[in-house]
Amino acid sequence: MNIWPKYRKTPFVLKMSIAFLLGLFVALIFREQTEFLRPLGTLLIRLLSLIAIPVIFLTVVLAVNKMNLAQLGKMGGKLIFYYMVTTAMAVLIGVSLALFFNPGENLTLPHTSVDEPEIPHASDILFRIVPENLFAAFSTGELMAILFIAIIIGMAMSTMIFSSDEKTREYGNVLNHFFEALNKLFYKILEGILLYAPIGVFAISASTFGTQGWVTLKSLLLFTGVFYLGLVILWSVVYTTFLSLSGNSVIDFFKNIRAAYTTAFFTSSSIATLPVALEAAKKTGISETTANFSLPLGAIFNSDGGALRMGVSLVFAANITGLNLGVFDFLIIVVIGTLLSVGTAGVPAAGLVTLSAVLGMFGLPLEIVALIAGVDALIGMGGTASNVTGDIVGAAVIDKKKPAHT
Repeated sequence: MNIWPKYRKTPFVLKMSIAFLLGLFVALIFREQTEFLRPLGTLLIRLLSLIAIPVIFLTVVLAVNKMNLAQLGKMGGKLIFYYMVTTAMAVLIGVSLALFFNPGENLTLPHTSVDEPEIPHASDILFRIVPENLFAAFSTGELMAILFIAIIIGMAMSTMIFSSDEKTREYGNVLNHFFEALNKLFYKILEGILLYAPIGVFAISASTFGTQGWVTLKSLLLFTGVFYLGLVILWSVVYTTFLSLSGNSVIDFFKNIRAAYTTAFFTSSSIATLPVALEAAKKTGISETTANFSLPLGAIFNSDGGALRMGVSLVFAANITGLNLGVFDFLIIVVIGTLLSVGTAGVPAAGLVTLSAVLGMFGLPLEIVALIAGVDALIGMGGTASNVTGDIVGAAVIDKKKPAHT
């Protein structure tokens, strides 16, 4: 009778951790039989993705409409600079560690193949940003287009709110209240979804590890270890340095955002984690305006974990095929891969899609993707947690508000 109240009061991180470990335990015992649990995990991803699109749209609109154009340009410029630096460092860390440890030296290609992906042109990417149909962008979930629409609506509302004409200001405030009410509505829906989240995480953990097979995970242990070593360096050196230089307490900061990177780790979805990340950022003392503007941008455009993963994966692919590529060659390939990933939804297995595109562009065998898919769950978890953490660190760096201390 008291189970439900106790469940609701149990800390979110604890519930997610227990669910994940319980899923691993079930996978060890029942192996492939855990496949029947997969729909429960798929349901969680769908629910989080369902709520993510309106949250992205509304938070960006409400953030932009509170700024004047000068503030918008200044904050955006700082974010772009931060993204460039952290992405470059992630690439450098991934390639350097992989070249040192040489994962994939003793592995061979499996007898499977992956269809070669279609490589988008620069014009295609531009047209994805500027849609020809307002409603089509939302129905297809085209995140870059949705972000573009949110920004221009927010800018238009800002000019109305700060207009010298009283009637225009009145209309602007009405629109602002309307969007704030919608935002509140979707956060109420999110509260219900998060109550189901541990069940979905249990299903994802059990079905993924139960069906992949532990032999495959063992054979790719070095690949996974190199990747996670890179994440440790990225967090402990790059992120810590940025936080220290911006006057934040590193220990307190990571404590305050643990719900965000834990959710990202368990769901492997930075887009779906966005609502949790927004709340975690505000808990650190980051202003609501900065968090609402920078985190949706980071969820779409910033991918430190993905860049590090790409560096390790390409060295891994080169070692399997016996290619002799220099560090500069790897950097060029990773930069192109990172550009291709811009606008890709932060959902599970998105890294495999991007890797397939890069391998196809440079003539590397796509069968390598099938091999890496064996540990995609582990790689995706760590990479997504790093993506979300990097986004919140970026928001803290550009925010002028003094951070809160626990």
